[in-house]
Amino acid sequence: MRNYESLYIIHPDVVGDDLAAMVEKFQTVLTGQGAEIHKLDNWGVRKLAYPIKKVERGCYVQTLFRAEAQVVAEYERRMRLDEKVLRFLTVRHEGEFAPVEVVAEETTEAAEAPEDVSVEEEK
Repeated sequence: MRNYESLYIIHPDVVGDDLAAMVEKFQTVLTGQGAEIHKLDNWGVRKLAYPIKKVERGCYVQTLFRAEAQVVAEYERRMRLDEKVLRFLTVRHEGEFAPVEVVAEETTEAAEAPEDVSVEEEK
């Protein structure tokens, strides 16, 4: 099995439960065929670099996963069939993924910093 990174852009009109259902659908396509999802990250709605089908914004979703080549082919086929997916890109990720726990620890350390630290000004 190889590591892959996939990024897809969903039409901005898909929101709330519909968006969650769509992300879950593509996640199920991967897990149903034996892929291991390492990280699923919804970046939210962002401005596109250029209009796609007269749409200027889109919801970006990133997925890091381990799978066989035929799983990726089926995953991309399903994306191609869904009209709400504006664009997608799947690339093979060289090496191993960074541990998710390390990223979470860095953000919690920053959140735990004391808020009432006073800095003395030089006169």
